[in-house]
Amino acid sequence: MRLYSWNVNGIRAVIRKDVFGPFIQSEQPDILCLQETKAQPGEAVIDLPEYEEYWNSAEKKGYSGTAIFTKFKPLSVANGLPADIQAKFHMGDDGYGDPNTEGRVLTLEYEKFYVVTVYTPNAKNDLSRIPLRRDHWDPAFLAYCQHLEKTKPVVFCGDLNVAHTEMDLANPKTNVGNKGFTVEERAGFQAFMDAGFVDTLRLFKQGNGFYTWWSLMKGARERNVGWRIDYFLVSAALREKVTAANIHPEIMGSDHCPVSIVLDI
Repeated sequence: MRLYSWNVNGIRAVIRKDVFGPFIQSEQPDILCLQETKAQPGEAVIDLPEYEEYWNSAEKKGYSGTAIFTKFKPLSVANGLPADIQAKFHMGDDGYGDPNTEGRVLTLEYEKFYVVTVYTPNAKNDLSRIPLRRDHWDPAFLAYCQHLEKTKPVVFCGDLNVAHTEMDLANPKTNVGNKGFTVEERAGFQAFMDAGFVDTLRLFKQGNGFYTWWSLMKGARERNVGWRIDYFLVSAALREKVTAANIHPEIMGSDHCPVSIVLDI
């Protein structure tokens, strides 16, 4: 089973650039998770009859949003985070990062596992969302994934808006303390690892140079001066089922590139 994740930075823009259809044809994902769709269902004309579409769009037009295209009909579909987890971690109290109004989390249940796609709020240049990430969002999303794990293993993917280690960005020394590479955000990611989730790319590839996002500044992508902020993580129970994990920097159309795994399941 081939699973792909891609922050498209606007699905309509990717379609207009005529890269979405060719991407589907060349990669043939069984399950495709999208982030930052910036569209409501029906606003993007996508003719993929072999796929079922599930959308969790933001209430605000042209903002955030997630979607999943799947060749396999799920047992259930859930948007956002459960009310009890939101309440426990005071989600949305400050009006930012509310998973139910910003379309940031979408979950499909299958027979043997869950697939969750997530578009994590970034900390902002002034780091004003660090308290959101540290105290609300990151622990709430972890609690949600652990809640799902009580039933069956979890695959979660998306734009987590953090580079975990110095290997995950081209210029770590000069970015320490900047959004996406703060102590708090990196600790939030490490909490998933400590809970037993597996960073799938690192099962197959070590070292730096494996990036998924590049600044739009001239030459950054061509020179591969980027960040790895898009991931597939799996429950420990699925570790041996992951037979491949890759990034696809050759696929254009967004400032992010797709990431993928293959599951033998």
